[in-house]
Parts: sequence; structure tokens; C-alpha cells
Amino acid sequence: MGYRENYEAWLNNTYFDETTREELRSIAGDEKEIEERFYMDLEFGTAGLRGIIGAGTNRMNIYTVRKATQGLANYIAKVNGQAKGVAIAYDSRRMSPEFADEAALCLAANGIKAYVFESLRPTPELSYAVRKLGCIAGINITASHNPPEYNGYKVYWEDGAQITPPHDAGIMAEVRDVTDWANVKTMALTDAKASGMYQVIGAEIDDSYIEELKKLVLHQDCIDKVGAEMKIVYSPLHGTGNIPVRRVLKELGFKNVYVVPEQELPDGDFPTVSYPNPEAEEAFALGLALGKKVDADLILATDPDADRLGVYVKDSKTGEYHSLTGNMSGCLIGDYVIGQRKELFGLPEDGAFIRSIVSTNMADAIAEYYGIQLIEVLTGFKFIGQKILEFEKTGKGTYLFGMEESYGCLPGTYARDKDAVVASMVLCEAAAYYKTKNMTLWDAMLAMYEKYGYYKDDVTSITLKGIEGLAKIQEIMNTLRENAPSRIGDYEVTAVRDYKRDTVTDVATGKVKATGLPSSNVLYYEMTDGAWVCVRPSGTEPKVKFYLGVKGASLEDADTQSQALSKSVLAMIDKML
Repeated sequence: MGYRENYEAWLNNTYFDETTREELRSIAGDEKEIEERFYMDLEFGTAGLRGIIGAGTNRMNIYTVRKATQGLANYIAKVNGQAKGVAIAYDSRRMSPEFADEAALCLAANGIKAYVFESLRPTPELSYAVRKLGCIAGINITASHNPPEYNGYKVYWEDGAQITPPHDAGIMAEVRDVTDWANVKTMALTDAKASGMYQVIGAEIDDSYIEELKKLVLHQDCIDKVGAEMKIVYSPLHGTGNIPVRRVLKELGFKNVYVVPEQELPDGDFPTVSYPNPEAEEAFALGLALGKKVDADLILATDPDADRLGVYVKDSKTGEYHSLTGNMSGCLIGDYVIGQRKELFGLPEDGAFIRSIVSTNMADAIAEYYGIQLIEVLTGFKFIGQKILEFEKTGKGTYLFGMEESYGCLPGTYARDKDAVVASMVLCEAAAYYKTKNMTLWDAMLAMYEKYGYYKDDVTSITLKGIEGLAKIQEIMNTLRENAPSRIGDYEVTAVRDYKRDTVTDVATGKVKATGLPSSNVLYYEMTDGAWVCVRPSGTEPKVKFYLGVKGASLEDADTQSQALSKSVLAMIDKML
């Protein structure tokens, strides 16, 4: 059916509730809006669902959530995993509790027990709960850091990581095969609870999760020594991090944690920011004001589902606060964890530092310094989780740390997704450790640049919304794939990695080898002087993203090179628009 026929079908089918049909009647004269809502089904991809909340096949609503869950239930039945159950969490977004219940009731109607958190919880705690409860899968209702009109639906498998091959393809196929709304099962909440198929979970998982985090502390002695002196400002950005971040810091002995009051309570409208993303400068406006008022050592902010951490650290010499990119904070935490583990216990011979392909090459330098393996994976923390599972299954490889540039890292294996709660904890511990050596985190960052090299990494993006935008993003990727640039700015392209075609082409010799990674619509240009550029469509937003990295002779030189390369990349793309 075309979009107009789909619209009429929803409008006239009593399966859909009156509120939904009233919303659709209100757009009867807006053909463009009707097309946007019904020209396609909201795509269930490798990250699950993510879209604008509203009525329609291309929107997040109780019906698209039920349909996705029916597909998941069908796949679970195929692999005989019904008896293990599914854990479900949700964040502070609009409709998150309702979507969580719709998913749970669909599972229950399919004979699969749902373990549902009593209230909002961080994404990493859902990952932990799947493993702790021995579930076959997990569902997290969140759109992470997207604007407030969005919500999403992430699926996890029994190892605690988001779905990867072969399960992702299998689940997607089952979701696509659900074409008749009448085949989507559900049941009443009272009946699901009475039958034992809907179980509320909460404090018992919280307590166990927090204990797992505290096991990772390496220098409680330093916290005991200076924790009462340190001043930490924290913002959960109206999301899920407020209770767990404050709890773990308090239990470790950090006495002065100031929470940004305007951003403390959960609110799906995110009233103090237009974009609840700790990567965005505006997200820190209130935190910085409070930080300057109390003279904080560091300022932290977690995104709504608390898997990403943004950081500002104080420069004791100037009194200014410097923002740390995800690459900077990831390397700072990674270097601390690996370095102190080596000092205290020694490192395993098969130790590994894992990073995504778009993350900084400083990670490579850190791994080389400590004599451990550096492993690259595709973008998406689930591929880091997949590598941890491989280590466990084969007995080869010991996970030490994993990070990606998008403000996410994981220093342990209790969960299989990035965790801003533990990142907050470890960064505060590191700050205490360096404070005992009369250093700030900014001093430690500068020392890392001097030790490993002046790496500067950046990411820029172009937003292209709607049907036309989707087509334009694909056109950009096709153009770059078929006509690879020989030069970008001041750098010559020396090799082209095409992860969709699984090729790495040496420009000088024409020799081709495999990337060794799964197929993905990503292009990566290796260039002279250690510079690089990577291009990929965002998996969660209507954007094409451009990552880049340089290595300078100094911090100032690296900044200059990075700015120039970024301008060159945008100029190259402008010609395609």
C-alpha cells in the first residue's frame, strides 16, 4: 500500500484507539505530514527503533512498539529462549513507561516473562540486569540524547550487549514479517501480574549493580585522603543518572557533590536544554555557573539514559574550565585504569584496549606504551561487547578497557554497554589520585599529550531530514564510494577503507586487502602525517557524520591542523549538496 492507503487504514480501523485516530484526523489536510508518517514502517535496525513520537507507521507509538516486540517474541521462540524471560528498562522520555509496559504485555501474551524496572533506570543497568537475571534478551526504552520529540527501543541479547549478528538479522526479519496488526498479541496488566509473567524489579538489582562498580575502585586510599576536599558538580540532564551517580560517589566518600538543581529531576521535555547531549556546550551552561560558584574541581553531566559522560575540568593555573571530548576523557580514564592496574597487579600478556574505528589514535599509543593489544571495532559499543564475549568463549584475550569517541567507555565486564555511572566514578577516583600528587585532571591530560603525542580529533555532521534527506545522505555515500578523493586539505589520501565492501585499498600500489570487520556503510581515509577522515551515516539521527584526526607538534599546532582539516571536509561535502 502507498502512504495514503496506510493513512486511511489507520484512520478507519477500530484496532487503533480513538486518541490515535483523532490525532490522524487532525492532519487530514497536511499531505506532507501524512506522507512522512506513513511512507514507510519505522525501521527496526541493528539498534532497534528510534523515531518521533506520534501516530503512524513511521512513528514511535504503542502499536509500533507492540509490533517490534511481537517480532522479538517470535525470534525468542525460534531459539527456544522463552523460559529465560526479558528484562525491560526505560528512561525519562515522554511515553517511556507506557512503551515499556506495552512491550512487557506483548511478551507476557507470548508466554515470555517480563522483568520490568519499577521506575526509570540507566541503560548500563539494563545491560547488567540481563546478565544478572539470566534473561534471553533485554529491552530499553530510550532515545539516548535525541531531542525531546523522539523515543526509541533498544534490544539486548543474553550476553548483555545490544544485538549483533546473527541475532540482529534474525530479529529484524521477524519484525518485518509481522504485517497483520491482528497477529500482535497483548494482554491486560492485571492478568500479566496475576499469572507471574510481569515481575517488577528494582532495589535488588540497584544494590548489586552498585557493588559491581565499587569493585573496580583501584585507589580507595586516595579517595579517603582527599575525597572530603574535592568539589564535584554533577547534572543528570533531567535523566536517569541522578540517583546512581550520587549514590556511588557518596558511598565511596566524596562529600561535596553539588547537583545542578534545575536539571536534577526527570523531565522528558528537557526544559533547560534544546538537545540533552553532554557533547553540546549548552548542556553545561548551568553546570559551569554552579561550578564557578562553588569552585569545583570538575563538572560532570550524563545524558538522559546515563551511558554518555561529558566533563569539564579545572585548570588550576588559570582558573578556567576546559571541556574534554569523548576521546580525551576516554583516554584519560583508560590510561588511569590500565596504568594503575599495571602498577598494582601487573598486566596480563593478552590484555586488550578496544576502541571504535572513529576513535582517537591516542588509544593506540597508550596500548603500545603498556605493551597490550589495540583492537579496532565498528562504531557501536555492542561491537566492544561482542569482543568481550569472544574473549570469554575462546579464553584468548583479557579485556582491560573499551571506549568510543561519542563519550562512552566501560572499564569492567559486569555490563556490555558504555556506562556513564562508572565513568563518573572512575574519573572522580582519578581526580583524587592526581590530587594526592598535586595535579588536576587537566594537568594529567597535558602530561598525556606530552607522553603520547598531541592528538586532536573532531567530529562534524550535516543534518538532512525527511525523505529527501535520507536520499541525499545515500547519494553522498555513493559519490564518495565511487570517487574517492585523492587529497583532503593538506593531506594526501594513502589508503581507502570501505567497510561496506570489506576492502582496504593502498592508493600507491592498488593492492587490496580485507578490513576484517563486518559490513557497514562506512568510508575511512588514511592520510599522510597520521591524519585521517571517516564518513558514516548516523545510526540514530538523520545525519551524515564526518570524523577526523590529526597529530600535531603541540596542542596549538594540533588545534590549527584540526580546524583546517574540518573546513576542508565541509568544503568537499558542500560541492555535493
